[in-house]
Amino acid sequence: MTEPLNAYVVLRAEGVSVVLDLADGCLPAVVHWGADLGELSVADVAAMVHTGVHSIVANIVDEPVRVAVMPEHHTGWLGRPGLSGSRSGGDWSPRFIATRLVVDGVEVEASASHPTLVSKGLSSLEVTAGDEIAGLTLLLRIELTAGGLLRSQAELRNTGTQPYQLDDLVLAYPVPPVARELFDLAGRWGRERTPQRRAFTVGTHLREGRRGRTGADAATVLHAGVPGFSFGEGEVWGVHVGWSGNHTHYAERLSTGEQVVGGGELLLPGEVRLAAGDHYTTPWLYGSYGVGLDEVARRFHRHLRARPQHPSPARPVTINVWEAVYFDHTLQPLLELAEVAAELGVERYVLDDGWFGSRRDDFSGLGDWVVSADVWPEGLHPLVDRVTELGMEFGLWFEPEMVNLDSDVARAHPEWVMATGGRLPVESRHQQVLNLGIPECYTFIRDAIFAILDEYDISYIKWDHNRDLIDAGTLPAGRPGVHAQTAALYRLLDEIKAAHPGLEIESCSSGGSRVDLGILERTDRVWVSDCIDPHERQQMMRWTQQLIPPELMGAHIASGISHTTGRTHDLNYRAATAIFGHLGIEWDLRRATEAERAELTEWITFYKQYRDLLLDGDLIRLDFPDPSLTAMGVLAPDRSRALYSFAAVDRSDVVLLGRLRLPGLDPARRYRVTPLLVGEAPSGLRPPPWWGLARDFAHELEDLHAGLPPRFIPTAERPGVELPGSVLASTGLADAPVNPDHVLLYLAEAVD
Repeated sequence: MTEPLNAYVVLRAEGVSVVLDLADGCLPAVVHWGADLGELSVADVAAMVHTGVHSIVANIVDEPVRVAVMPEHHTGWLGRPGLSGSRSGGDWSPRFIATRLVVDGVEVEASASHPTLVSKGLSSLEVTAGDEIAGLTLLLRIELTAGGLLRSQAELRNTGTQPYQLDDLVLAYPVPPVARELFDLAGRWGRERTPQRRAFTVGTHLREGRRGRTGADAATVLHAGVPGFSFGEGEVWGVHVGWSGNHTHYAERLSTGEQVVGGGELLLPGEVRLAAGDHYTTPWLYGSYGVGLDEVARRFHRHLRARPQHPSPARPVTINVWEAVYFDHTLQPLLELAEVAAELGVERYVLDDGWFGSRRDDFSGLGDWVVSADVWPEGLHPLVDRVTELGMEFGLWFEPEMVNLDSDVARAHPEWVMATGGRLPVESRHQQVLNLGIPECYTFIRDAIFAILDEYDISYIKWDHNRDLIDAGTLPAGRPGVHAQTAALYRLLDEIKAAHPGLEIESCSSGGSRVDLGILERTDRVWVSDCIDPHERQQMMRWTQQLIPPELMGAHIASGISHTTGRTHDLNYRAATAIFGHLGIEWDLRRATEAERAELTEWITFYKQYRDLLLDGDLIRLDFPDPSLTAMGVLAPDRSRALYSFAAVDRSDVVLLGRLRLPGLDPARRYRVTPLLVGEAPSGLRPPPWWGLARDFAHELEDLHAGLPPRFIPTAERPGVELPGSVLASTGLADAPVNPDHVLLYLAEAVD
């Protein structure tokens, strides 16, 4: 038998240290995950391990309990075990012995009598462990990625002769006792990612996703932090499971005082059954540490931006025609819409649901991915050709995982519909789920998509997914099939991307119901929500950015009356909200007035001028105690400039909000702060003196009769003020009141 491992490993990146104990053949345990500790000697790490060993007190096991990245029941850990499963009731509590360590691709000899310290510029390690009696081997991968993001993954292999049923395999990271408050997200369709906070008490805070997709109510990132942590203050540890199917996030505190945060895939009964030699690999569990929620978020953002496939900040301004025409696909109106969009500066045109088969409404045609000859007698060529002639990219809507029973494919292959128990699942949006886990079904859908992509000049796919997976059984005998469906989806996206490397894909799932780092390994943006009401989007975009940067968030300007809420908003609010994501339009521009088109052109021009900052800057969200204000900004990585948004989302109980701070600026530099008025001035605007503006009283009466907001003229050579970054960040500037549901923008530019 190979000798047990005996090593310590220190990973360091971007102000974070992770110290791992692999002594005595044990699975790796996190000794420290948090602020950078600097260079450590083997004696330092040994002392860290030694000083963390707890006392033996009454009514616990007689050996100190050691919590590994995959917590083990045999150690006396009384919380959730990392591995649950059995071989017909046996081998249910394995004891793994670690025997092999590979660090940054190089195997480490680490079986001496004293632990070896492996440090110095490391980023990843793999640990192999096994239990010969249980007939199981385990491979643990642990990485510290760009931006200081910790991630781990486990691979379990059945080395026995009999099948092993895997019920659960989750990973977890310990968090220190100062972390006594939990924060995660919830939500619903049309109002995704609603924040919620609670005490971290004894017991388990369990967030299970059983929808077969990530879900509008997903935890997204589960945080544990010091009580009262905010965007800018307080240590916080957050975890995210990068998986697009059923999943688990949890935080657990034991009566012994130990506490962990973790998660993994949620497996349905009997879903993963490992035959001899088979293996199962968990999703990545991502961990982000920071002082304040913003630093936690920025680590996720930096990890994503460091990927070779990450899109450029020069994201094309997009129009999607759904809220303009819905299912009414008539060539001439769609051509007119393309003409208007191109005139305004739009760069991508997306044709939504309704172009294929018998799909004239929600009830039929889904799954028949052939251009409808009834609606498009010449195919999509007249529209695609004109769109590309106008200098825009062309995009197309698909929903490949779903099917209407009233479709050619469902009539020909009813066995391809996911089901169990000899019955069909309850319908949702009049549709069922196509079983991509069946090879013939997978091939049929793949080939249909490839045929469309091969025939037309398509640069973009809006990939939709409009129902939860209920009774999602697969052959044979209707066994659970969510795991296989999710894996097949990933494989399909990978195949499409490999065959069409320039193609961009958007993940849309009833809006924002599939937002996770698993889907984003294969797609280029997510649709935040089907609700484009800017009042709702202020919150949804604010919290979606806890995981992903703005360039991956689809953010559209809708018509004046919201499709989902019925609210009416000025263009200022709609546009000033949408520019902090990947900007698009969802509006029948043929019906827009000349004044609206002119103002929309201003906003598109503004966006193009600043999108390198908007979509590549560092996120900063402002902590302000008055709930009537939602404030945030983006800062250039070199702190040379920043763009801030102050959104009035309600009426305050006071008349004036006082000074508003501009955090994040370099305290040693001087900045010029300029108010940016794009298009019509926000309703109710009363500029403070520092703006250097005055009311244009000469036109006041004329504007009043015309129902227009007041005009302003500069009273100085250049409006705004110049101050040190220290003053702007710590003292701030007097607020300019506006009516609710309006936004003010400020540009801060370094002058030295």
